[in-house]
Amino acid sequence: MNIKELIFGGGVKTASGGGAYRDSIQAWLPVKNIIGGVVITRDNRFIKILEVLPVNIYLKSPNDRQNIISGFAAYLKIAPDDLMLQARTLPADTAEYVERMKQYAEREENESCREMIEDNIREIGQGVASDAIRHRFFLIFQYEPRMKSKGNSVAAIIQRLNEESDTARRYLDVCELEVLEPRYSDDFVLKLLYEIINKRTGLRVKLPEGVFDMTTAVHGIFE
Repeated sequence: MNIKELIFGGGVKTASGGGAYRDSIQAWLPVKNIIGGVVITRDNRFIKILEVLPVNIYLKSPNDRQNIISGFAAYLKIAPDDLMLQARTLPADTAEYVERMKQYAEREENESCREMIEDNIREIGQGVASDAIRHRFFLIFQYEPRMKSKGNSVAAIIQRLNEESDTARRYLDVCELEVLEPRYSDDFVLKLLYEIINKRTGLRVKLPEGVFDMTTAVHGIFE
């Protein structure tokens, strides 16, 4: 099972009510809200998604390898029961690099250096980029009764999931794995779901910064 299957389940069900326009995205998208970096689905499940930066264990010394394995084993003992590890394989995004090299070429006064930069742009933009890939790794879990939040309110459940996230960060830090802490967690989740649902469009059309506040203001969630 992947992130999309976890949220959408076996198929898409048309929702009724909830202020959604007929045949709109809101009518079929099974996400009710995103609060505090937690996805709340229409069937009232609370899902937390963490992005983890990997480490190449084969570049470590034997002692470091053993410490990493032991640290991860220790985390698995106290981790949520339905813990999911998800890897996404994506084409490498070289657009930003190519644009930066073009700026260098425009400012470069030496003709030979400028030709080298332009040759590099052609190689990256055409040859290498077609085969290059990148990976993103995620740790996903949902709220479980055994987590025992301080109350049954939405805020209490979100707080409990974020406490689980902090626990994961502490244990994975021992494994030399960094769990990203996005400045705006709701924006991070919204952009991730957008990229998962719109695989092709998401590669060329990026959501702007602050998009979460823009959409919530339009749909009146603040009120």
